Amino acid sequence: MGVDIGDLFKKEEITFDDLHERIVAIDAYNVLHQFLATIRQPDGTPLKDARGEITSHLSGLFYRTANLVEARIRPVYVFDGEPHPLKAKTLEERKKRKELAEKAWKEALEAGDMEKARVKAQQTSRVTDEIIEQSIELLDALGIPHIQAPSEGEAQASYMVKKGSSYAVGSQDYDCLLFGSPLLVRNLTSSEKRKLPKKQAYVPITPHIIRLQSNLKNLEISNEQLVDMAILIGTDFNDGIKGYGPKKSLSLIKKFGSIEKALQEIKSPDKPNLDEIKQIREIFLSPITTDDYTLNWSTPDKEKVLKILCDEHQFSKERIEPILEKFSSIEHIKKQKNLLDF
Repeated sequence: MGVDIGDLFKKEEITFDDLHERIVAIDAYNVLHQFLATIRQPDGTPLKDARGEITSHLSGLFYRTANLVEARIRPVYVFDGEPHPLKAKTLEERKKRKELAEKAWKEALEAGDMEKARVKAQQTSRVTDEIIEQSIELLDALGIPHIQAPSEGEAQASYMVKKGSSYAVGSQDYDCLLFGSPLLVRNLTSSEKRKLPKKQAYVPITPHIIRLQSNLKNLEISNEQLVDMAILIGTDFNDGIKGYGPKKSLSLIKKFGSIEKALQEIKSPDKPNLDEIKQIREIFLSPITTDDYTLNWSTPDKEKVLKILCDEHQFSKERIEPILEKFSSIEHIKKQKNLLDF
């Protein structure tokens, strides 16, 4: 899921108060994967309704969005469109990894290893067309805007930040930095704590923000050079070169200035060709985006929300109704004269 360049970037811990009245363009696929992976039973089984349909995504979307709205943060969810052809190999590899993880999950359950079962189960999550449709239906009922990107959701969300219609991108992935988003907020929709592997202990999770330009200045590279680094490391659109991680790639790009010149020093059969480099650069530096969207928040249709969650998926009405009250903050959002006044 994206390029692992996080160790190179300075992160600033923030609170929801720091995002008060801000519009945040949330990478919908990313957070849905997050909900499906983490909102599970102790043995790794996802939440399900009486018909056996998975509901982890609905639970995460409802409760975490309620927390954002209560804090007067203005979320807008951006959904992926048609994937680039270069992403086909990555998607196929992800599918195979999920199939292997599912097999390992079942084996761990049979062996009674609940810790391993949960870890493997988290690797099996799939965002299906049905999950997307259900998520959009719930967002509509909650009065939360959503956008259909023509291609990569992170590209569209990053574009919205660059043009000023959103304050930051909300995602766990770092790819939006390659797409040029000035600000990335991570852990925005995470739970408040995370279990440590193989330990009965938890660590707190807090949101943090990454500022692209100050980090590029500190690294002494440009956005274009960051993309060249990513190509060496490997992206969703290419495999990268074995043995080249973030630090080694950074050093090489700073030394030579561009990937074309750096490749002259690399002796590896994994080297990308010039046409591949050109295509990947174009994906990140000139992405396909749209201006065809509006950002309007409206009062939730409580009856429709209860029908979706309680009638159709057997959520407890006694637990849902109090959380619905958190969405009363939308009335304040609606009264704002200028939705782009950060």
